[in-house]
Amino acid sequence: MQRYFLPPEQFTSASAVVTIEGDDAHHLQRVMRAEVGEQVICSNGVDREALVRITQLEKGCVIAEVVEELAMTAEAAVEVWVAQSLPKGDKMETVIQKGTEIGAARFLPFLSERTVVQYDAKKEAKRTERWQKIAKEAAEQAHRNRVPQVDAVYTWKQLLQLAKEADAAWICYEKEDGQQLRPAIQAAAAAGKLGSGKRVLLAVGPEGGFTEQEIEQAEAAGFRSVSLGARILRTETAAMVGLTCLFYETGEMGG
Repeated sequence: MQRYFLPPEQFTSASAVVTIEGDDAHHLQRVMRAEVGEQVICSNGVDREALVRITQLEKGCVIAEVVEELAMTAEAAVEVWVAQSLPKGDKMETVIQKGTEIGAARFLPFLSERTVVQYDAKKEAKRTERWQKIAKEAAEQAHRNRVPQVDAVYTWKQLLQLAKEADAAWICYEKEDGQQLRPAIQAAAAAGKLGSGKRVLLAVGPEGGFTEQEIEQAEAAGFRSVSLGARILRTETAAMVGLTCLFYETGEMGG
């Protein structure tokens, strides 16, 4: 069944009527060929989700009535932030799309020493808007209750400061011969850092990885370097593997 995230003002808790506008209305009418009487799921992405029945189809607007309120139980107990150093091409889109499907709550693109992407501040707003749209579409496809937040690009120093806001902060390092991710997860869980409402920050480097100096700076800022195994993963793969391991170990995937 189709799912749509609506701005809170279009889907208030006091209203039994839902207004679907913009791209979502176009998708319903032009792509899905929806008709009066059909049902879809609508969410305000905050605290309300409902099964609704279409009652009117107007140009650029779909009106629906609430049929049944739905429980919002699809989100992970642990809030995971994926910090991804900007990769080449459309790899960031892949990270956001697949990371949203798996369960990430927030994406933090950043610049690091070996980032090869030419950062253009003038194009920043448009690119971030596109990334947010990808997160929304992926959240709808995955039947998430909320759309992950996609932040504007951070500098390396700005990213390091965010470690203070997380209950656990890990940085993936391919040369790490010490702690693997799994025991790091288990240790954090034992310390009460992975319970409901806790925040985890997982940082992944660019194609060339992090420098040793960056790892030292990250650890000084509160990150813990971890390994994802003996095999070298592509940058767009690492975040997905880290997310999957974390959610499996915390029981989100039957672990």
